[in-house]
Amino acid sequence: MERLEGEAKHFCPNYNGCNPQIIGRIQHFISRKAMDIEGLGGETVVLLVNAGLIANYADLYSVTKAQVMPLERMAEKSAENLVQGIEASKQIPFERVLFAIGIRFVGETVAKKLAKHYKSIEALAHASIEDLEKVDEIGIKIAESVVAFFSSEENKSIIERLKDHGVQLAVSEAQLANQTNKLLGKSFVVSGVFEIVSRDALKKLIENNGGKNVASISSKTDFIVAGDKMGPSKKVKAEKLNIPLITESEFLAMVK
Repeated sequence: MERLEGEAKHFCPNYNGCNPQIIGRIQHFISRKAMDIEGLGGETVVLLVNAGLIANYADLYSVTKAQVMPLERMAEKSAENLVQGIEASKQIPFERVLFAIGIRFVGETVAKKLAKHYKSIEALAHASIEDLEKVDEIGIKIAESVVAFFSSEENKSIIERLKDHGVQLAVSEAQLANQTNKLLGKSFVVSGVFEIVSRDALKKLIENNGGKNVASISSKTDFIVAGDKMGPSKKVKAEKLNIPLITESEFLAMVK
């Protein structure tokens, strides 16, 4: 195992031939915030790798019920659920697939930004370091990592196989239809309980309309969407910094 200077995590430099690396990447791919594959947990990934059934996450889409059945603690119903869960993951949107494939330094937020900017894995794969650095909040470290990922023949082959299996590797037409730049350059803090739409739906509307969700209030915050039971300390801070508090209805009127 190695540790790069300035980084806390150790990693195995043998990217494609190290079992813990292979298992770790597939476990990340299936995790809740990534592909969220129902019926498939971390322990089952270990069993599938050790049985020689999978060596990367694209292999998951070729796994059959008959192959899985002989595995330890795998009844017929569990095998069925696993295969169905893998099939259902083909509907997971592109931004989450981009997070799932495990490009170093590309977390959830960065994956959303890259998906929104490039719209497809193909466009992203052809982006240069200079192009990537022009994307909001993408620095040299992320840009180099993205370019390095798509320079690997093995990674390109795995992505090609995901494409052949029907995994979402581009922003859907429906998602594109819902996107505008009405809130471009504006940052929002969403706080409290809402009646018309959920907190997650509000955050999604902010992103879909070009705005930015931020977790904490600062002088750079443009608006606070304030719901019921908003924390009193946030209210005090907002008043101190003269940041406008808007209601759920006022926000929804902004994106109509």
